Amino acid sequence: MSINVIDALRGRLIVSCQAYPGEPMRDPRTMTQVALSAARGGAAAIRAQGLDDLRLIHQHVDLPVIGLWKDGDAPVFITPTLEHALAVAETGVEIVAIDGTAQERPDGRTVAGTIAELHQRTTALVMADCSTLEEGRAAADAGADLVGTTLAGYTPYTEKTDGPDLKLVEQLAAAVDVPVVCEGRVHTPQQARAAIEAGAFTVVVGTAITHPATITGWFADAL
Repeated sequence: MSINVIDALRGRLIVSCQAYPGEPMRDPRTMTQVALSAARGGAAAIRAQGLDDLRLIHQHVDLPVIGLWKDGDAPVFITPTLEHALAVAETGVEIVAIDGTAQERPDGRTVAGTIAELHQRTTALVMADCSTLEEGRAAADAGADLVGTTLAGYTPYTEKTDGPDLKLVEQLAAAVDVPVVCEGRVHTPQQARAAIEAGAFTVVVGTAITHPATITGWFADAL
């Protein structure tokens, strides 16, 4: 089952369906409709956050779901603790995304310990959201099933690139034996294709597809 889920992502698009707190679209039903639209457009999987969103999307969208839970204002806020990760897994999603950086986690556990517990206690795959080559290597060595560039440019010790961090994609693809997920600042189809050519197994696109406020701002600023 897990092998089939991963194979279904090879060379294909994952669409991140998330809205920020306080936004008009911040509603599980709305995010489910966005996910259904992404599925109709050819997405291979959905990435989403929040337990209510995950339950509803998993129930209504016939695609693998990468689930996470953004919580708190600490540097580690993407599924920051083991308890968050277990709760995400209980929604039925196929893949649980966790912070895979070297930053201190709120529950004091290591990334490796969290991955081990998830594999022991659930059937979900684990995606580690990383920001550096070293973090990606460590997560893969710890048993992460997928490693993402999600947090490149969003940790105090990494620089934000203009567009996806293709150099990190290349480095990870050469260094780890698990699928590399390019995520973060992929704003055009050309950038998505470049990520695959750089060695990404699959590409996540969120803002450029599912965040109308930002997309509108791009056009408004241009005018």
